[in-house]
Amino acid sequence: MSRIAKNPVTVPSGVEVSINGQDISVKGGKGQLTFSVHNDVEVVKEGDELRVATRAKGKSAIAQSGTTRAIVNNMVTGVSTGFEKKLALVGVGYRAQAQGKVLNLTLGFSHPVNFEVPEGITVETPSQTEIVVKGVDKQKVGQAAANIRAYRPPEPYKGKGVRYAGEHIVMKEAKKK
Repeated sequence: MSRIAKNPVTVPSGVEVSINGQDISVKGGKGQLTFSVHNDVEVVKEGDELRVATRAKGKSAIAQSGTTRAIVNNMVTGVSTGFEKKLALVGVGYRAQAQGKVLNLTLGFSHPVNFEVPEGITVETPSQTEIVVKGVDKQKVGQAAANIRAYRPPEPYKGKGVRYAGEHIVMKEAKKK
């Protein structure tokens, strides 16, 4: 069995987990998430812990058990504390402004970029060059942050673009005469 799947998922107080066949529903203070478990894997609730086990033999069942455990753990963490990704805009004139469900970006193009914020995600702009993407679902938060970054990824010569907070960009040396 997978080493990750062997570890139980601890359910904190204030989080309700209901298992209905292959469907898992996790409800907490921040929201509610559901997940349909693969047929080769079963999730069992024992007290305040969730244990993941394989039903079938084989590599794919073992891999699915580890993946299922990680997803269930992210669901429990998401509904209790939530997830966030921070982005930084680097470049002259690069700015961001959140207006409701739309993120207005000025990224050096001839036109402004309007990013429609997906359902279940909130975007904040503490300053003009910082973006904070928050949500309950880790996958949706990461995908929304990646979609924002994809408009203008950091370039290796000047380092301008949208980058994750704390991301290190390896700079290239300019052409010599």
